[in-house]
Order: sequence, then structure tokens, then C-alpha cells
Amino acid sequence: MPRFAANLTMMFNERPFLDRFAAAADAGFTAVEFLFPYDHAPDVVAAKLRAAGLTQALFNMPPGDWAAGERGIAALPGREAEFDAGVDTALTYAEATGVKRLHMMAGLVPADDPAANAAYRRAASVAAEKLAAKGLDLLLEPINGRDMPGYFLNDFDKAAEIIAGLKLPNVKLQYDVYHRQIIHGDVLVSLEAMLPIVGHVQIASVPKRNEPNTGELNDSAIFAALDRLGYDGFVGCEYRPAGVTEDGLGWLQPHLTR
Repeated sequence: MPRFAANLTMMFNERPFLDRFAAAADAGFTAVEFLFPYDHAPDVVAAKLRAAGLTQALFNMPPGDWAAGERGIAALPGREAEFDAGVDTALTYAEATGVKRLHMMAGLVPADDPAANAAYRRAASVAAEKLAAKGLDLLLEPINGRDMPGYFLNDFDKAAEIIAGLKLPNVKLQYDVYHRQIIHGDVLVSLEAMLPIVGHVQIASVPKRNEPNTGELNDSAIFAALDRLGYDGFVGCEYRPAGVTEDGLGWLQPHLTR
């Protein structure tokens, strides 16, 4: 049975961020993820997790100036010092929350730019070494160019090649079913082939990014495949509810374990 993590950036956002932890627990989730915790102190986020009895499944390292449109800086030449400092910031929050995996956003830069490729591999190596010292995994996620035009890492095969080339055991693939379907399709076959390097899975319906089983994919079949393949990680629910979050949780009920 998949272990689902509510994405608090997208779900339960009828309420302030810090109130979403309790709402997720009340809905039956045992874990949460979100994009960024950095608007709140580490101990505040940790206290909300503890009070709700939740596990922190994932969050992203600092992405640069998100409000100005930046979507990560790992592949941006000249931003190395800022990136390294961001890893240290993320690790402070990781220690407080107990999270075991962090996602590194690449940034908006051409995927064929040699300097960007060198910067990205350098960032992954630096981050992976720092995370390994704390027992954490580094995740790399391809993101589709329709939702995020110009994103550097926009191909699952390239992500797999980078992971293979780095030869670092704590660098893994963040397999987002939504992005995979839009970029390449062939979800079930690729999921089986890539599972040895997958560190985290995320779901949303395609094409509207709403609740599972409301789009062109049979998400229940994907959940069954994850069970069959022996995936024991989290499945992050990174979708936009079509209405009030709780009203769209019928898909979750067969999977609740408490």
C-alpha cells in the first residue's frame, strides 16, 4: 500500500500554511511534503509536524528568488556560493524536521549550455556530499516545459544519465508521474525500468494537475504497480484540488491505513 504524503503547498491551502499540517492529519495522511519551509523558523515547522503526528517526506532546497521567477540556481553559473549556502540552510531544516530527502531545483537555463551542465553536476556533487554526511538523499526531478518553460532538467533520460555519471549512492530520481506523462508518456514501463534509482514518487492527474484518477491516466493502476514493484517510499500528492481539498479526497479512502 503506497504511503501518501500530502503536498501542503498545493493542498489544504484554504487555510494558512501552518494550519495545513493538522488538516492533513485529520484527513488521514501520515506524511507531508511541500516546496519550501523557509518562511517559518525550523522549530516552528518541526512543532507543527510533531503536534500532528506527521512524517516530513520531502522539501526543496532554496530556489533563489522565487518571487522574481527563479526556479532553482543549481545550473546557473556564478551562483555557486549562494547555492552552497542554500544547502546548509536546507540541512538546518532537515535536522529539525527529520526529513530524509531533499530536492535540488536546477533553474531556468538552456539544457544544452555546457557551462550550465558543468554547474549542475558540480552542485549535485557538493550537495550530495553534504547530505550524505547527514544520512540524507539528494533528489533530481525532471520538470516539463509546458508548466515550467526553460527549465534545465526537462528529460528523464538525462536525469538518469546524470545520476549514473555521478556514481553517488545518495543521488536519486524524483519520479513525478505528472511530469513524466507530459514529457515522455510510457509511465508504467519507465517506472519499472527506473525504479532502482527512484527515491521519491509524486502524482497528479494529467492534463489539469488535479486529483488522481480524474485525468487521462489510471492512477490506481500506477499505485498497484508501485506495490508490485516493491516501492516502499512515499508518494507525494503534488496536485491542485479542483475544489475544496477535503471534497476531493474520495480517491484516498481505499488507501487509508488508519
